[in-house]
Amino acid sequence: MANVIKLKKGLDIPLKGQPEAHIVEAPASEYYALVPDDFHGIVPKVVVKPGDKVKVGTPLWFDKSNPALQFVSPVSGEVSAVNRGERRKVLNVTVKSDGKKESVEVTVPKINELTGEQVKEMMLQYGLFPFIKQRPYDVIANPDVAPRDIFVTTWDSAPLAPDFDFVMKGQEIDLQAGIDVLRKLTTGRVYVGIRFGSGVNVKGAHTFVFKGPHPAGNVGVQIEHIAPISKGETVWTLNAFDLLIIGRFFGRGRLDFSRLVALTGSEVKSPCYVRTVLGASVASIVGDNLIPATHHRRYISGNVLTGTRLGEEDYLRAPHSQITVIPEGDDCYELLGWALPGVRKYSISRTFFSWMSGHRSYSMDARLHGGERAIIMQGEYDKVLPMDILPEYLIKAILAFDIDKMENLGIYEIAPEDFALCEFVDTSKLPLQAIIRDGLDKLRKEVN
Repeated sequence: MANVIKLKKGLDIPLKGQPEAHIVEAPASEYYALVPDDFHGIVPKVVVKPGDKVKVGTPLWFDKSNPALQFVSPVSGEVSAVNRGERRKVLNVTVKSDGKKESVEVTVPKINELTGEQVKEMMLQYGLFPFIKQRPYDVIANPDVAPRDIFVTTWDSAPLAPDFDFVMKGQEIDLQAGIDVLRKLTTGRVYVGIRFGSGVNVKGAHTFVFKGPHPAGNVGVQIEHIAPISKGETVWTLNAFDLLIIGRFFGRGRLDFSRLVALTGSEVKSPCYVRTVLGASVASIVGDNLIPATHHRRYISGNVLTGTRLGEEDYLRAPHSQITVIPEGDDCYELLGWALPGVRKYSISRTFFSWMSGHRSYSMDARLHGGERAIIMQGEYDKVLPMDILPEYLIKAILAFDIDKMENLGIYEIAPEDFALCEFVDTSKLPLQAIIRDGLDKLRKEVN
């Protein structure tokens, strides 16, 4: 029987727009894009130019610091643009699909016939390795560094997140194949975190069941409660949504970057699951499934806490299996709004009378409701962070870039997503995730 770990700290934000358990087939997107910024820690070297013909699995760019790390096209067609920004930074590579889904030639032996090195080489060659991240630093894993263990989370506990049990239906074999592949990549253990009450069942891995509010589904929180990281150790992490793509490749012998995406948020008319492909346009996923409105909307690839803000003509980002649409809130003006009873406003404390209304969901917008100010040391972060660290002191150590204090306070265990709820409840309105990201990047540069 799996170990059950109960977490009390955390917060489930009651947003409107939970996806219903039915699937909509999205119309094929004309254009698809891959964005280098989705893969933190890499410097891209583009190997294609507009007009080049590509297939599913054709390399679009590689990492300059590790040329073996390739990033491939999710569809077949023609490269339409290599978009660049300031100082010629690569913003994205866009491919116009031909609808044929032609793939590069792939020959995949049976999993039990492969060595760990062969598995790694195939994942690098066909663009699957970038799905694996590492701790410390929360960057794309270094294929040259053997991990102590590998951690997989099958639970996304973020607001309005897709239900993996629903997504997994019909893909149980792919999930198991993915676990079998990961076992080849480490001499340590493969740990799988599962939601309490979930039907996920895998063999050959050490499973732990987690019960509690968000961020119980975060892989960092699960590592903390299963096998914490010490200085000098490296572990690899990935989510089960991406593991299905890896398992599909090794189990069925084909490159397939399709995924089931949850279309969520209070602005969505009928929240649901949409079958599409990584990098598809937001317009093809959202379609006309939005409520009529005259106000501005915010499109987010991912969830409202850690997702990436998009434009209406943007694309589904590679790490995400969710699109969220909420009101922007830039046209809302309230006279003395803070002084009113707030019966329809959400508050984590009992500031508003809405706490008396019981369990209800709220339509929240993107406003901050305040400006940045000094850190208020009142234990706000501790209430929503189920990790054995001192978050306020860690943030201060990062701002001062005191390496010894950062290490002693647990910098190697965390990622920006672990502080997303802290950022949500923070009365100081500090960009905590950006601070954590900056601290990890500076520490990685200093140590390496």
